[in-house]
Amino acid sequence: MRHRSFSAGPVTSASRLAAAVFLAFIVFGCEAAPAGSGDEASPDASAEVVTEGAGAEGENAGQDAASEGQEPASEEAAVIRLDPDDPNLEVWRDRDISNDPPREPGPIDVGSVLSFFGLPIARTVEDLVAGEVEVAFMGAPVDMGVGFRGAGEGPTAFRAMTRSVGSMETMVRWRSELTAVDYGNAPIDNLSVDRSMPPIRRMVREIAQTGAIPIIIGGDHSIEFANVAGLADVYGKENVGVIHFDAHYDAGGSRSGHLISHAQPVRRLVDDGHILGRNFIQVGLRGSWPGPEGFEWMRENGLRYHTMAEIDRDGWTTVMQRVLDEANDGPEYLHISFDIDVMDPAYTSGTGTPVPGGLTPREVFYVVRGLCSENNLVGFDLVELNPLVDPGYTTALNAKQIVDECLTGVALRKLGLGNRDYLSPLTRRDTRR
Repeated sequence: MRHRSFSAGPVTSASRLAAAVFLAFIVFGCEAAPAGSGDEASPDASAEVVTEGAGAEGENAGQDAASEGQEPASEEAAVIRLDPDDPNLEVWRDRDISNDPPREPGPIDVGSVLSFFGLPIARTVEDLVAGEVEVAFMGAPVDMGVGFRGAGEGPTAFRAMTRSVGSMETMVRWRSELTAVDYGNAPIDNLSVDRSMPPIRRMVREIAQTGAIPIIIGGDHSIEFANVAGLADVYGKENVGVIHFDAHYDAGGSRSGHLISHAQPVRRLVDDGHILGRNFIQVGLRGSWPGPEGFEWMRENGLRYHTMAEIDRDGWTTVMQRVLDEANDGPEYLHISFDIDVMDPAYTSGTGTPVPGGLTPREVFYVVRGLCSENNLVGFDLVELNPLVDPGYTTALNAKQIVDECLTGVALRKLGLGNRDYLSPLTRRDTRR
């Protein structure tokens, strides 16, 4: 805004009084506007969600009440709340297809339009069912739960990646073996991670109820809560295991009153009873967090974990076999939550919380393919891809390959080749000499 310079005449007491009255009107007479909401939403979300930070507004409200002879407003009353009359308060709305061209239900080929791996799109549950869809991609562009924003652009960056798929190691192209679609983005509240959880959970549940595998591209790691809770809604909390690849254990406590962020999904899932702690496996933990209390919490709740210290001591091959064996020694269904910061920032620097000393792509690709080939995978999420800080698109390239390896594993299992060590005879040692 350009500020104009005014020349004033002699200052009188009357002009001072007028200025004081005008200033008092500005300071005390203006009400704070209610915070806006997202475009669409979940019936589970409450209009009573409270935002922190009354601050000066609370003090001014108390002064106004006192000047009028009323009781001062309580601190709670001074907190800015959501506007219950906002027509866009509800984040979830069913997709309006009333203006779509008439068609039979089923996947829609969109040609050159960007979609995950160049896949056809699906608009409705009826499309998933009619197309006998086995894998449904969805975006969850949440980045309000992390201090460094930009992960919300992850789904867009992922859709823009090269579309080539397949595995020379196995000679299997999952696009030829699996029916997969892009199911679009979950509706979220762009100003609230808390209110974005119910619609993501509902969309995951919607996909899983058709028998398809939801592949959720984030977004920050807060979405793991919604993803796993949605799967537990369908399969039962005692029947779903989770393998959590991450530099961080993401089971932090309350943060300034907030119970969900990218550092808390595991705590919410276990403490709120959506999943059993003994069915949770952590891989790749390192850095300065958590401290002793975090590891004690994991032990008390039966979580299994494999730190980079263990990997450095025993070797990746040994620990990887432990992870694969533990996944087989668990519940009937498996969800993999993959935070790209489990990898060393040399390969995935495009993330909000990089930690040196992580896994390499070669280590990750093998174990992900093995897990997805040996287990009954019912969900997979890839999170914390921040293309705004991704030099050379290296992070997006490795992120895309991780999902590619997972779906290769799913295809191997479908073909009856589910084995962590499976390789095509053509790509093993050449024995012709």
